[in-house]
Amino acid sequence: MLCCSALAPETADIFKVSPGGGAHCLITTQLQAGSSLSEGYSVAVTGRQGQMNELVKSLPSPTLPGLHLPSVDTHKGWLFKWTNYLKGYQRRWFVLSNGLLSYYRTQAEMAHTCRGTIPLATAHIEVGDTCHLVLTSGGRSYHLKATSEGECQKWVSALQQAKANATLLMHHSDDSGDEVPVPQEDRTLTQGVLKTLASKLDDLSTCNELIGKHGAALQRSLSELEDLRGSTDSTDKVKAVNERATLFRITSNAMINACRDFVDVAESHSRRWQKALQHEREQRHHLEETIEQLAKQHNSLERAWRENPTSYTGVERSQEGDASDENDEAEFFDAMEDSPAIWILMKNTLLSSPIHLSLSFSLQDTSGANHMQLRRTRRSRIPDKPNYSLNLWSIMKNCIGKDLSKIPMPVNFNEPLSMLQRLTEDLEYSELLDRAARCDSSLEQMCLVAAFSVSSYSTTVHRTAKPFNPLLGETYELDRLDEYGYRSICEQVSHHPPAAAHHVTSQRGWTLWQHITIDSKFRGKYISVVPLGNIHLQFHSSGNHYVWSKVTSTVHNIIVGKLWIDQSGDIDIVNTTTKDTCRLKFSPYSYFSREVPRKVTGVVEDREGTAHYILSGTWDDKIESAKIVDSSQGCGGSEGKQKTVYQTLPPKLLWKKYPLPENAENMHFFSSLALTLNEPEEGVAPTDSRLRPDQRLMEAGLWDEANSQKQRLEERQRLERKRRAQANQALEEGEYIEGYQPLWFEKRTDETGDNIFIYKGGYWEAKERQDWSQCPQIF
Repeated sequence: MLCCSALAPETADIFKVSPGGGAHCLITTQLQAGSSLSEGYSVAVTGRQGQMNELVKSLPSPTLPGLHLPSVDTHKGWLFKWTNYLKGYQRRWFVLSNGLLSYYRTQAEMAHTCRGTIPLATAHIEVGDTCHLVLTSGGRSYHLKATSEGECQKWVSALQQAKANATLLMHHSDDSGDEVPVPQEDRTLTQGVLKTLASKLDDLSTCNELIGKHGAALQRSLSELEDLRGSTDSTDKVKAVNERATLFRITSNAMINACRDFVDVAESHSRRWQKALQHEREQRHHLEETIEQLAKQHNSLERAWRENPTSYTGVERSQEGDASDENDEAEFFDAMEDSPAIWILMKNTLLSSPIHLSLSFSLQDTSGANHMQLRRTRRSRIPDKPNYSLNLWSIMKNCIGKDLSKIPMPVNFNEPLSMLQRLTEDLEYSELLDRAARCDSSLEQMCLVAAFSVSSYSTTVHRTAKPFNPLLGETYELDRLDEYGYRSICEQVSHHPPAAAHHVTSQRGWTLWQHITIDSKFRGKYISVVPLGNIHLQFHSSGNHYVWSKVTSTVHNIIVGKLWIDQSGDIDIVNTTTKDTCRLKFSPYSYFSREVPRKVTGVVEDREGTAHYILSGTWDDKIESAKIVDSSQGCGGSEGKQKTVYQTLPPKLLWKKYPLPENAENMHFFSSLALTLNEPEEGVAPTDSRLRPDQRLMEAGLWDEANSQKQRLEERQRLERKRRAQANQALEEGEYIEGYQPLWFEKRTDETGDNIFIYKGGYWEAKERQDWSQCPQIF
């Protein structure tokens, strides 16, 4: 039997690493009283204890500056990533760094475009067969394939190590994240508590280790005693078993005491921590309420400014005009003293100076008491859109190549507005035309007209839903004489093909009309919507008559992915009076382009073809104009063409998109004007879109009832069209004549030679008399 005095120093070395630990002192005392361990066993425990101490020191706590993670170099390489059933696996360049796995099409893309990033902290890594591995993160699975088994194993090892490090970092961030400053006394108390808990945890770990060792030794001694029963060595073996049993009992008691101490310390401080947590929650809630109030106030101020911008600005219209080139040059160079900017249009690289928020010809204070009148309060929200799921592909797969206007669609793919209301929504920025009506220069007026033509697309950037197809004879009026000085009337003049006529008259010096036919096709992966027809705009004072058309709208990712919309093509605006022109180019989005998405560029030229203004911007944000002071022909253009280099003055802001209302993402991303378009009005015609039952039910969130009403209206319209066709055939055999005649529009040949439907008058007079006897019952 080993001497107790010989064991005491060894046992003291084992447990001295955690001073003040109750379990350590208890075990040391018991061992000194008469227990023994072998030298090899003591050394093993001592080494284990040192490892435990290093682990405890690396645990995240306020007293420790951070984590010490294994250093892992950034891992890079080529992997094959599954994209879709059409393209299969595609080669991508993957980069593993800081717990994030990012991928690119090429190595060169690392400088500017990342195609996706996978956070490994919450990802699940699964190794498949034949070099395959699957990463699952955020409900999405990424199927990857390596070029060889060795390469696959390297990636798996790197990913697993990165995931472990990222998990530790995430926990460290959660435990010691941003905190509000606390008093030094509280911080010291908290650090002391955490030290105590770490010490108790150290005790528990040590006791657990010793229990395992002593238990295994006791089991071996019992086995040996069983084998040696009746021999002369039995006395020594019995003593050894008693000794080991005593060690096991002492360690178990220490384990129990350490657990009790740990629980007591945790419980004594849990209530205080709960109070602190509740205080932080209350502070966060209070901050959220404050931010919400500020956002509402900001939205109200912007809405008030939009309704009466002249009350918030003191900028007056310049009386200089564009009569003298010398005056213009003196104004820009002497007053502003800005360096000219260089514009190269062939490459679509527009380098500009800082934006100036006013145009010398843009604003003018209007006098009169009308701005002081009380206006009607329009609604600022509609019921939130229900979260109904429906597979678009299940409906669209049988419609490839067909006209969408002939396909019955449930309201799940619609927004609660009709196409007539969407046409009227082009007037969101009618103040641009008000400013253009006050311009003395036709070229400056052309800039504002071009900005207005672009602004009509700003509301479509998030609006991938389809508007309701109007019924034949359906109308929509928008009377904004009090607020904006105009009133608008639309009518559906044809059903197949769908065509609408629109007429707007403004008291602020302009009239706009258009006859638009929609040609929409489903091409398998996307839907293209091509508006056919021209938009006409005439200013009363100058007589300038502008004509332009719309570009093609494309809705992508019909089969898989998130729907998104793009506008592409050219708009040619022509002033038929002065022969000034402006060509606007809407650049289509491309994965491989470094250009700004949704980019629009244009040049304003006079009748001689001389460029005077450069227009640039994006159709979802803003448009700027820059006056050209010089131009030259560069070299290096594509296809043998020379680049045109324009020297310009700093650009000035023509148009800026209004921010969306609060909670717009749950209200179909409607703008402030769109929210009011379907608001009930008194005295409108019985054919008005506001009275359409399926559209009204959808807005209220009753989609099942809306679908029933939509089917009823469409069936009624088909029967009515069949009846008219039979009547026409009976009237004139062999020749089909469209029997329906619009109520408020008639077909004429305008001054540009187009056969279009033009407003013939009578609607507003009928509304004043409330005489709708001529209107058909279409709902």
